[in-house]
Amino acid sequence: MSVEVHPSAVVSPAARLGEGVRIESYAVVGDGVELGRGTIVGSHAQIEGPATFGEANRIFPHAVLGFEPQDLKYHGERTKLDVGSRNVFREFSTVHRGTMTGHGETVIGDDNYFMAYSHVAHDNRVGSGTVFANCASLAGHVDVGDRAILGAFTAVHQFVRIGRHAFVGAFTQCRQDILPFCKTDGADAKTYGINTIGLKRLGFPDGEIEALQKAYRLLVKSKLNTTQALERIESELSGPAVDELVKFIRESKRGFHR
Repeated sequence: MSVEVHPSAVVSPAARLGEGVRIESYAVVGDGVELGRGTIVGSHAQIEGPATFGEANRIFPHAVLGFEPQDLKYHGERTKLDVGSRNVFREFSTVHRGTMTGHGETVIGDDNYFMAYSHVAHDNRVGSGTVFANCASLAGHVDVGDRAILGAFTAVHQFVRIGRHAFVGAFTQCRQDILPFCKTDGADAKTYGINTIGLKRLGFPDGEIEALQKAYRLLVKSKLNTTQALERIESELSGPAVDELVKFIRESKRGFHR
């Protein structure tokens, strides 16, 4: 498979293009960009390096990826963007490189879908299989777990963590960590139980979902404080999902929405 570059596109001689890469009209691919096999860069999209993309990524028109971070402490240091395979970046989505005061890189896994105008800031770590609806935005230093779903206009504060399989409703303001496996919604980011439908679709066993529901009731619905609730959960419930929920809470530095 040959590389296909439209005559109007601007591709740096220092960029590396894998087999089957297609660069459409007026797109710009800068120095230090590496595009894996089968990646498509749409018209007027711009990619700056250092940035590495895996295979079969789809970058739609006017997406802007790999540019320097929006951080006043950044002064031109060499940082990078590292993207996995089969991700989709829709129109006007933006992803920035890391900073030296953070991880030095922004990392995105595989099979993510970033809808129009979504934003991934510097030093973020996004897992695999996530969905960012239109205008969902992450501040810097945010971690997003696998298969999390962020609704339209979701805003995530810096240093917040979004747990695996979390479902975050539209317009939610995430100032603290978002619990894994749970539904969180609204400007005050309240939780509304376990994301039962989503977990069933993903093949979670009924027993594991039931254990998560009991853990949630102890954590949020009972009159126990967090320490007491975690002790009850650990003594009465078991399973990998429950263990992950407990670990996530114990490792929280900003607290969590409930």
